[in-house]
Amino acid sequence: MDERGSGGGATVLRGARILDAQRGRILDPCEVLIAEGRIRAIAPRVEAAPGTAEVDAGEGVVMPGLIDCHVHVLASQLHLGRLARLPNVLASLRAVPILKAMLRRGFTTVRDAGGADFALAQAVEDGTIEGPRIYPSGRALSQTGGHGDMRERGDSVEPCACAPNVGAIARVVDGVDAVRKAVREEIQRGARQIKIMASGGVASPNDPIHFLGYSEDEIRAAVEEAANAGTYVMAHAYTARAIVRAVRCGVRSIEHGNLVDAEAARVMADHGAIAVPTLITYEALAREGAALGLAPESVAKIEAVRGKGLSSLRIYADAGVRMAFGSDLLGASHRFQSEEFRLRAGVLGAAEAIRAATVHAAYLLGEEGQLGVVGVGAIADLLLVKGNPLEDIGLLCDQADEAIAWVMKDGQVVARASCAAKQAT
Repeated sequence: MDERGSGGGATVLRGARILDAQRGRILDPCEVLIAEGRIRAIAPRVEAAPGTAEVDAGEGVVMPGLIDCHVHVLASQLHLGRLARLPNVLASLRAVPILKAMLRRGFTTVRDAGGADFALAQAVEDGTIEGPRIYPSGRALSQTGGHGDMRERGDSVEPCACAPNVGAIARVVDGVDAVRKAVREEIQRGARQIKIMASGGVASPNDPIHFLGYSEDEIRAAVEEAANAGTYVMAHAYTARAIVRAVRCGVRSIEHGNLVDAEAARVMADHGAIAVPTLITYEALAREGAALGLAPESVAKIEAVRGKGLSSLRIYADAGVRMAFGSDLLGASHRFQSEEFRLRAGVLGAAEAIRAATVHAAYLLGEEGQLGVVGVGAIADLLLVKGNPLEDIGLLCDQADEAIAWVMKDGQVVARASCAAKQAT
C-alpha cells in the first residue's frame, strides 16, 4: 500500500457532496484535502498550504472510485480458444484500450479473474499504460476437460505451462501435487489470489454447466497453498452443488453462481463466502455472442444460466451473503461493463448496487478503508458525478451523456467527461 498514493501535489475539493456508500446517503457539502495520493482531511473547511490546487465540485456528487472484481482485461475477443493462440505482443497490446476504457468508466481498481499477470499490473502501476490498478490472478487453474480447457474435441495437443501464450487465461493442471505446484507458480509470478474452475462454464467447448471441476482434495490443496501465501481462492461455479462443495473446501469467493439455491446461499453465509455475480455478461452474450464469434457450443449454454441470474441476487440477499461487483465481459462486449449497475439496481436498489462496487469489493480485496470509500487515510480514488447515483443509477451507466465529470486515481485526475464519453461509445 505504501507505494501507491504518490500522486503529486495537493488538491482541495470545495463544496463536495460526498456519497457515503456504506450508508447509502449523500452527506452535507464539505471540503476534501488530497495530498500524496491520499485523502488527508474531510471537514466543513480545510486549511491548505499555498499553491494547493482547488477544484469546485459544484452541484456534483463525489463518490469512491469503482471496483470490478471479475474482469478479463486480456480478453480482446469472445472465442477464448482463438484468443489463446494470438501472438503474445498482439494479445498484450489489445489489452491497452480495454484497460483505458475501464478507467474512463470510473473503474479505478479491477480484480482480473484469469489472464493478467504481474507485468501488466506493473505497467499500469508505473504509468507505462493507462488503466485501473490490477489485482492479477495469473492464469486460472482448470482440470483436463474443464472450463479452462479450450481444446476442441479430438485435439490431442497436450496443454502445458512451460511456454504459455499471453492470451491463454487458464492452464490445465490435474492432481493434488500438480495443483499445489501450480498455485505456488502463479503466486511466484505475482498472482494476488488464485482462480480455479469448480464447475462447467459457458465459454468453454466441452464441459456442460453441471460438470464439477476438480476433486475436493484438489480444491483443498489449492486453498491450503493460497492460505500459506496469505491469500485465497476464487472459484468459477454455477450450480448449487458446485458452490457448496467449493465453499466447504475453503473457497472465499464464488464467481457467477447463477444457479444457487437457498441452501447453498446459507452455506456461503455460514462460511463468510462472498458472491461475485456477473449478470451483464450473459445479456451481452445473448445479444451479440454469435455475431462476435462465440463458439456455437457456448451460445447454446447461455440461456441455461442467464434466466436465473437476476433471481440469484435475491437468494443471496435473503441469506445475508455479501455480493461484490463483477462483469466478466469479453471482446467488444467490454463496453457494457457499467450496465451491471442497472441490472443489480433493478433487484436490490441503487445503494446496494453501488456498495457492491465499493465497500463490498474493497472487503473482498482486503482493502477496507483504503479503497471503495471517501474517508481520511483512504487512497484518493474518486469520481465526480453530475447528479445523485442513489436516485438515478443510470448516471454510472450512461457515460455517453458525460455524467461522470472526472475520474481521479491516486489523487490525480486521469479522465474527464469528454474523454469518458468518447471511450464509452
